[in-house]
Amino acid sequence: MKRLFSITTILFLLSFVVFAQNNTEQLDSIVISGNRIDLPFSKNSRTISIITKVDIKNSPATTLNELLQEITGIDIRQRGVNGTQADLYIRGGNFEQTLLLIDGIKVEDPQTGHHTLNTTIPLESIERIEIIKGPASRIYGQNAFTGAINIITKKSSKNQIKIRSEYGSFNHLNGSIFASRIFKKSNHIFQYNQNKADGYRENTDFKNNSYFLKSSFKTKIPFSVLATFTERKFGANNFYTNNPNFNEYEETQTSLVAVSTKTKKENWSIKSNLFWKRNQDMFLLKRENPDFSRNFNISNKIGGAINTAYFSKYGITGIGVEIAKTTLSSNNLGNQNRNSIQTFLEHRFQFANEKLDITPGISYTYFSDFGNSFFPGIDLGYQINSTFKYYWNFGKSYRVPSYTELYINIPNFLQGNPNLKPEEAFAQEMGIKYRKNNFQIDFAVFNRVSKNLIDYVKETNTSSFYIAKNLRQITTNGLEINVNYCFKCNEFPQKFSFGYTFLQDDYKDINVFQSRYLIDTSIKHHFTANWQSQFFKYISQTISYKYIERPFNNYQLLDAKITANYKNIGIYGVFNNLLNTKYYEKINIPMPERNWLIGINYIFK
Repeated sequence: MKRLFSITTILFLLSFVVFAQNNTEQLDSIVISGNRIDLPFSKNSRTISIITKVDIKNSPATTLNELLQEITGIDIRQRGVNGTQADLYIRGGNFEQTLLLIDGIKVEDPQTGHHTLNTTIPLESIERIEIIKGPASRIYGQNAFTGAINIITKKSSKNQIKIRSEYGSFNHLNGSIFASRIFKKSNHIFQYNQNKADGYRENTDFKNNSYFLKSSFKTKIPFSVLATFTERKFGANNFYTNNPNFNEYEETQTSLVAVSTKTKKENWSIKSNLFWKRNQDMFLLKRENPDFSRNFNISNKIGGAINTAYFSKYGITGIGVEIAKTTLSSNNLGNQNRNSIQTFLEHRFQFANEKLDITPGISYTYFSDFGNSFFPGIDLGYQINSTFKYYWNFGKSYRVPSYTELYINIPNFLQGNPNLKPEEAFAQEMGIKYRKNNFQIDFAVFNRVSKNLIDYVKETNTSSFYIAKNLRQITTNGLEINVNYCFKCNEFPQKFSFGYTFLQDDYKDINVFQSRYLIDTSIKHHFTANWQSQFFKYISQTISYKYIERPFNNYQLLDAKITANYKNIGIYGVFNNLLNTKYYEKINIPMPERNWLIGINYIFK
């Protein structure tokens, strides 16, 4: 802890050695498109974090997983590196309870939440990332149990081709081509990326390929087409089991195709989409012996949504519906199918010269295998003055079991339970936002009371396998603070930010011998600090620090990136885990010690 405070103090003092000037990023002007009702960042009465394209460019992160780890309250538990496999948690929830969206399209996986981050977008094709923490089921439906993350992809704004090549530790090779083209009636972006490495320990080698295409057409009704495909092949040494006799291996293929439109007419705003999301997963317990245990799964989700907003003197009314059909074909989980319908209704009122905003709403969801459910909730905010805003929101959350939780059967290790009940929770948060020129503080306290949470447990020390069960009530309390400060030094932009999240779980009368995911695994203390700086014309640098305290592991990480840009060429170095920390994000899976990556890119205009 002494080292934590000493590094933090140095960073904090350095950020104030110059006089503050104009803010380098106007976050308040960003419209949060992840909401059903589009609102500017400054007008929302929720805890929302924004990762901008400048943050992405300057970050030492090379994958989406690493980038999200820089946000306090977000827990990324990686089993492998470079986006190979990781689980996504928000505020102490589990990996099944966080919803991922791409341009507002939900990409959850019905087989298992372990596949949530399979559908990722290369960082160079991301415009920004919107992170909504707290109960979001009223806005998005059942998978947004503890929050939602919406990735907004770029639109073509210039004609260019960018090539990138990288080499680093563990014989890591990465190559990418990014092309952007503007025509009179359309514009297009395409990116291909491949990265591979020998692995940082036995049986952790990987080879990943990803393709991204986005086209926008300026027709009478403007529309855009999005297509992504990601393929991963990787050694999964004890990613899912602790048996030293296994030598696990996995291959996944994930694709998303979507057509979206957005139109405005008089007082109406209408957004609609059609989408198809497919995931294929092949998992071997013994890489060298496929016949020993081979699980093969293909899931498909096909659907469409329409969201409307009506603007009147009484406020903004949002109405929407999403219809989807989900199927799964699996040699272990069986052949499954599910139809779902989700509708939502909310209205934003404003009173007292628009200082007070109240947004009640309700979402209704129907699942063909679990019936009906309602998610009521409300957001309240009061603009105390030009710098302070107070907010309070609460709502109900709900999640139906994944097919893995229902039907998995791995002899002498893991057993599903077809009698599982859906998870439920009531969550609330209170917070205050401070905005003063280029200084920003967000503070929130939150509470979540959950029941019927699903976990794989051993009830006694004589149990030979884990079985999926509904646990009794679990209460989660916490607080979160985030500070951002932007300034200039010698006309160069600088940005300093830090965040802290505290979590405390009360398991009450739950009594099990061992739990795989929920009990005694959440981060208790999570501290992050980031300093983006530039002092010379062609050189910029970023330092990122994290301190994480888990029940089974406390550790601190220091990462850095230095970049030199001249005209159309850029050279950069990324240095991870500079403190050479030995740490675990998942029990029994050691993460890499000190490592590096050197890259070069060139832009053809």
